[in-house]
Amino acid sequence: MLLLSCSDVSRGYGATPLFEGVTFELHVGERVGFVGPNGAGKTTLLKVLAGQDEPETGKVQLHAGARLGVLRQVAEFPPGRTLFQEAKSAFDELMATQHELVEVAELMAKCTDEAEEKRLHARYDRLNELLASNDAYTLDHKVEDVLSGLGFAKQDFDREIVSFSGGQQRRVLLAKLLLSAPDVMLLDEPSNHLDIDTTRWLENYLAAQPQGMIVVSHDRYFLDKVTNKTFELHDRQITSYPGNFQQYVRLRDERFERQLKEYEAQREYIGKQEEYIRRAHYGQLAKQAQSRVKALDRLDRLDKPTKVSGPNISFQDVTRSGDVVFQVDDLAKSFGPKPLFEGLSFPVKRGQRLGVMGPNGCGKTTLLKILLGDETPTAGEVRRGHLVFPGYLDQHLKLLPEDEPLMRAVWPEPDPQHTEQKMRDLLGRFGLHGEIVDRPVRQLSGGERSRAALAKLTVAGTNVLILDEPTNHLDIWACESLEEALKAYEGTCICVSHDRYFLNRVADLLVVFEPSGRVEVVYGNYDTYELLRAGRLAAAKEQGTRGKEHETAVSREPKVSADSTAKVKRKRKFPFRKAADVEADIAKLEAQINEWETALTTPEVYRDSDKVKRTMADIAAGRERLPALYEHWEEAVELNG
Repeated sequence: MLLLSCSDVSRGYGATPLFEGVTFELHVGERVGFVGPNGAGKTTLLKVLAGQDEPETGKVQLHAGARLGVLRQVAEFPPGRTLFQEAKSAFDELMATQHELVEVAELMAKCTDEAEEKRLHARYDRLNELLASNDAYTLDHKVEDVLSGLGFAKQDFDREIVSFSGGQQRRVLLAKLLLSAPDVMLLDEPSNHLDIDTTRWLENYLAAQPQGMIVVSHDRYFLDKVTNKTFELHDRQITSYPGNFQQYVRLRDERFERQLKEYEAQREYIGKQEEYIRRAHYGQLAKQAQSRVKALDRLDRLDKPTKVSGPNISFQDVTRSGDVVFQVDDLAKSFGPKPLFEGLSFPVKRGQRLGVMGPNGCGKTTLLKILLGDETPTAGEVRRGHLVFPGYLDQHLKLLPEDEPLMRAVWPEPDPQHTEQKMRDLLGRFGLHGEIVDRPVRQLSGGERSRAALAKLTVAGTNVLILDEPTNHLDIWACESLEEALKAYEGTCICVSHDRYFLNRVADLLVVFEPSGRVEVVYGNYDTYELLRAGRLAAAKEQGTRGKEHETAVSREPKVSADSTAKVKRKRKFPFRKAADVEADIAKLEAQINEWETALTTPEVYRDSDKVKRTMADIAAGRERLPALYEHWEEAVELNG
């Protein structure tokens, strides 16, 4: 079903349009990844689609009564409202429908006109059906599930919303959008401020949704997991590709190669025709030459194809270090009673690319500082190899003096080995050309500063790059260029990064800090870690299932002694009851809930507004009780003798 259409839309600021003639359709179930270089106009187009900005030409149409929701970037919340209340406000329409249902029931109870009563009855039925189809009696469970999935603890549900950080408040906006479940979702960088576990949850949640959505993201791994279609905004036009980001890259490259061959074949054809015309424009062959001139005039000439690409980043040759760059043995670090990490051991060999990942505050940057010698470990040691010259790129890019011109910031002390032309050539290899090299560092964009800092490390003769979040300020194509440059780099590289796609392409050794406090060394890339993690989860699940079967079997065996039983029994949470009795209660409660839901449609209930309220409260309370009964039944099956 068609949800949204965009016809011949153009928008720009000044003489040059950001995009023009944009035309596409969005259907149910299409999860579109929207990609393009920084400044191409992606956010502007989202604003046009959301009705927050007007197109200069063309039309955007939301079809068939579809609802559209957009992930807002700025959070504004009423004072005094709690986290749970704010998230639940996503259901204001449904809760208004519940109130209307009660009001209609009150009117029906007082109505004496038969025709009016029939109309109210039909309205009541429609409202009740709407509430039932939207699971309106389980709203609290939905809110809890989404808030927990987005990383909020239950003890935070009653905190005032204004007491949360800016990143947490943006997660609340995301929670409200997910809960409201509009037919069309416009998501601009939805995984920003999320740790990896929360991002995994969001990926799985979005991939299971039936709505249409357009997602702008620099997180290529996220796009791979969520999207099934890709729009590329390039040269003011949108090109549509089927599939996720990885498929888009393959199809884009194939399309570019095909168009380039067609362009070159046409250029060759035109060259041959023009050569013939030059040789035969007079004499007996003049007529044929004139005919070919007319044919060339009618020819639809192809433009040379272009594709989005990043700067051509490359590093200089480096001094060869010893075979082992760092040897880490039983390393630990604490800033209080609880250690950041402990018992960490691994070697970093020459030419290796080590990736470090984990949640904020887990100790990633501290580990880098210990390797650099700027921080002392609590226990263990780090041995540095022979001829190791590390260079450190911190995530705030403090390596570059703010007030210096770019060239002087990268090349602080001119020497005979680095002439000005060589420096310009070097900066050019990092995509920094022309007048930009004379600008003060403070005037550069985040991506330009990041690439300039990498260039400075090259000038310094670094043979071990230690990079803290190097992709933070780079767009997708600059990331791809950096990945290729690091893979070709002859030295050693250590990267802290939250970018799973980057780690997957670059790293051949991982140190993973997990939220539980566990630190794991993985000999492979991010996909290797995911395979190991999935295997552990599957093994734990299987072991848990086997454990339950074993406990149930043991509990049914004749009791030998209290001690032997205690070894296989978990501690009881509920009073002792037979499993059959609890199962009977579950069946009885489920039947009662069905009965209450049916009662809402009967005159005896809907004529009495108080009964409507009581019945709706009974349904909600019954659904609240069911999970505990199921848990009690599982415990009875496992532990009863």
